[in-house]
Amino acid sequence: MTRPVRLGMLTPSSNTALEPITCAMLAGIPDVTVHFSRFKVTEIALSDTALRQFDDGEILRAAELLAHAKVEVIAWNGTSASWLGLHRDERLCERITGATGVKACTTVLAYRDVLRRLGAKRIGLVTPYTADVQEKIIANWGAQGLPCTAERHLSLQDNFSFAEVAEVEVARLIEEVIRDGCDAVAVVCTNMRGAGAAEPIERKHGVPVLDSIAVTLWASLAAAGVAPSRITGWGSLFANSALAGVDHPNNTSHADTHP
Repeated sequence: MTRPVRLGMLTPSSNTALEPITCAMLAGIPDVTVHFSRFKVTEIALSDTALRQFDDGEILRAAELLAHAKVEVIAWNGTSASWLGLHRDERLCERITGATGVKACTTVLAYRDVLRRLGAKRIGLVTPYTADVQEKIIANWGAQGLPCTAERHLSLQDNFSFAEVAEVEVARLIEEVIRDGCDAVAVVCTNMRGAGAAEPIERKHGVPVLDSIAVTLWASLAAAGVAPSRITGWGSLFANSALAGVDHPNNTSHADTHP
């Protein structure tokens, strides 16, 4: 019997959408399994207390537990580097691999790679976050050459509450930024229900819809050497030939230099 490909994912403790949606996307692919490890994240804000949730120490301890399951890749399935700075995820990947010997990827670094490969010049940004967090994301993504020209946010702070937003509401926000004008939509939050809305909205509007949970799975599969195109019914991200055959989706060769 061939051993399955095991994907490891680091998950905010109060997320409830990420795990079932990831498993739903992998349904019908029995040779790929996904395994999760949690660390404490309960609110998204710019206060010192909220920002300390993403210190590397707790994340690395959770990553070491995933390594016990002999996973092929460890993904940080979260979007904190969007407001903390993308260099945080670059460093985190290095530290995870250094501590565990396992390849690492993250949601935000995968977004950077996907959006650059798509050549997106106008990004529609949809999040559940507060205005100040949204402004940080727009500034950090803009510094990476990823201009967010249309945005919607829900002004929520409690991380658990993000998954309580119905998919139909997320779909409404996506369609609003598409009407404002954008080349691609990024639903930035791994506890938000955007993945299921991607394919029907893409059929209707012809604009790529990139959900954070889906982007993280795409990056994890690519890093583990599994063709993302095996995922069907969840949007063009997995089928787009421009995104196929990516061995290291979080390549930092185009990244800015940070002190």
